[in-house]
Amino acid sequence: MAAITQLTSIEQWKAALDRSRSKPVLIFKHSTQCPVSAGAHEELMNFVADAEQGPVDFAIVHVIEDRPVSNDIAEALGVTHKSPQAILVKDGRPVWDESHWRITYDFLSERLKEA
Repeated sequence: MAAITQLTSIEQWKAALDRSRSKPVLIFKHSTQCPVSAGAHEELMNFVADAEQGPVDFAIVHVIEDRPVSNDIAEALGVTHKSPQAILVKDGRPVWDESHWRITYDFLSERLKEA
């Protein structure tokens, strides 16, 4: 099982961004009050549970509880905020992002095998 890190501070986010220079990081922006986000979160957690420690690290930010972190991610990457949202960051830059119902186990399997 792969690990997922919760980003609760801008310092943690900056460290994850720095780590993306040596290993891609999938950032998942999650709204704890949205049923669509709950579904995407479940898909992500199932994927992470099945994933080996592989070529991608995983991080999650709760967009309501940790809004400054969520806002800084959007600003630093130049990616319009959505939630739920998955953003693959490599070498400090976004490779792709996807949101809402498109975040599924199968989608993550397909997109992350290319990371």
